[in-house]
Amino acid sequence: MALLTPQGVKEVFQLQKPEGREHLRQLLNWEDFDEVRDSRRSILLDIFYESIIFAVGKGFPWVGVAQVVKFTEELLQETKGCPITEAVKILGDKLRDYQKQFNTAHLLALCDYFHSTFICHYKLYQYVLVQDREVSLTITHLEVCLPPQPLPLAQGVDRDVWRHKQQVAELSMVEAQKRAHVLLLKEALHLEEEHMLGKTFEDASTQQRRVLKTEELENLVKEAICIQIACLKELLQYEIQITFDILDLKLQKKTLNFNPPIPFPPLVPGQPGQEEFVKSPKANKEKKEKKAKTKAK
Repeated sequence: MALLTPQGVKEVFQLQKPEGREHLRQLLNWEDFDEVRDSRRSILLDIFYESIIFAVGKGFPWVGVAQVVKFTEELLQETKGCPITEAVKILGDKLRDYQKQFNTAHLLALCDYFHSTFICHYKLYQYVLVQDREVSLTITHLEVCLPPQPLPLAQGVDRDVWRHKQQVAELSMVEAQKRAHVLLLKEALHLEEEHMLGKTFEDASTQQRRVLKTEELENLVKEAICIQIACLKELLQYEIQITFDILDLKLQKKTLNFNPPIPFPPLVPGQPGQEEFVKSPKANKEKKEKKAKTKAK
């Protein structure tokens, strides 16, 4: 471990914790490492950083703060794999060795600090810093999708009005789909009719290489007419069903448009869109009665 200078520990203390830890790593001449994958080195860096914060808080001079970091590193190194009784003895011996560097008050503070942290959690320190562990780490990168930017409140629509518009739009979409289905069926039946007629005439031409008799020609024409009638019948049945479905959809739209929801709060007279929602059946009735009275006069 590189010997820290008083100026170095002062710079570490004056920075915020993330920047201070990074500066301390550089002063210790440690290579850059992954905080997640190399958790042991990350914990060691935390221990050294916290020792600096402790020493400054207890009023150690900057030279003494640097000595506290050195004291911490030596204690961790010398107690590796030792039982706790021997670790307590090593801590006492080191405190006596540092009597010349610290005054009595600072020695007592240092003793109390390592007793309440290192000794009280000695087994945990040994497990983390000494025992090799098998690391099984899975990293998953998740993409966070931000919600869309909301529209201005001035463009907002009443909930019931919005649902009403959605229902009308859905009915219109279903109606358009049914009309498109009719066109597709017409095209499919037309192709099927051409295929069946072509096959009928092809069979007749391959089986009979001679001139057809009147009866045979009549049968061929009847068969072709039957094919056309069958395709036309199927198309008419489907068109009739689709027509009824479309009429039912139009009735549903008329019902929705006849009783539109009144937005909340009610629209102010003259506000755009008022005519679309404020005209109720009662208003239409009063308007008709007024016209009838005018004609009677």
